Amino acid sequence: MGCFECCIKCLGGVPYASLVATILCFSGVALFCGCGHVALTGTVTILETHFSKVASDHAMLTDVIQLMQYVIYGIASFFFLYGIILLAEGFYTTSAVKELHSEFKTTICGRCISGMFVFLTYILGVAWLGVFGFSAVPVFLFYNMWSTCATMRSPMANLTNIDSICVDVRQYGIIPWNATPGKACGSTLGDICNTSEFYLSYHLYIVACAGAGATVIALIHFLMILSANWAYLKDASQMHAYQDIKMKEERELQDITSRSKECLNSYT
Repeated sequence: MGCFECCIKCLGGVPYASLVATILCFSGVALFCGCGHVALTGTVTILETHFSKVASDHAMLTDVIQLMQYVIYGIASFFFLYGIILLAEGFYTTSAVKELHSEFKTTICGRCISGMFVFLTYILGVAWLGVFGFSAVPVFLFYNMWSTCATMRSPMANLTNIDSICVDVRQYGIIPWNATPGKACGSTLGDICNTSEFYLSYHLYIVACAGAGATVIALIHFLMILSANWAYLKDASQMHAYQDIKMKEERELQDITSRSKECLNSYT
């Protein structure tokens, strides 16, 4: 029975809100980084094979994509550590843990650290909103190509000359205007849409965008938790200060009472 009560008490000290936010954050970052990395590699393959066959035309784009892949490694490592730190912060600020350690007292340093986490999480949330919007751009581009191919294959389209239907990626600024061929038309475009690289990259970009959205939700969740914890720490600090003043006044009152009794006894 004692072991059972101990287990229940330990489970009560788990910050479930922080745990859910951490799992959601890890899942979102993993989806964004993993799927985004593979999708970028597939995009380079498609461009080199079908839209820009001269290496010098897309050299800058290749360098940018490689840089983005290195940035993805950094994002994954940073958020792995940051998620663990926020989860640990949730453990040490939950009320159940404070009940386990009855001598727990908040300090100015602890409140400053909690406030710093609130500010940093807010900045990261705003930054991930930008990442979420940026990750929707390749989804839009691939969707345009996919919808064009679907239109050509549709029997309801009643097209007489499919070679007049083209997708020119140069208009998106991905490759320069002098890149050759720069566009794909008709059956060539249909063959591109049927390749495994296009199919895989398109769906991976969708998953990466969803992962970025999940990360935004997780950071918003963390922001609410940290704000609540910071307010709790502030209230707890004020309560401790009030209790200290109250105990000091009670001691002074007891001293005054005891001295009064001694004076009365000596008088009598």
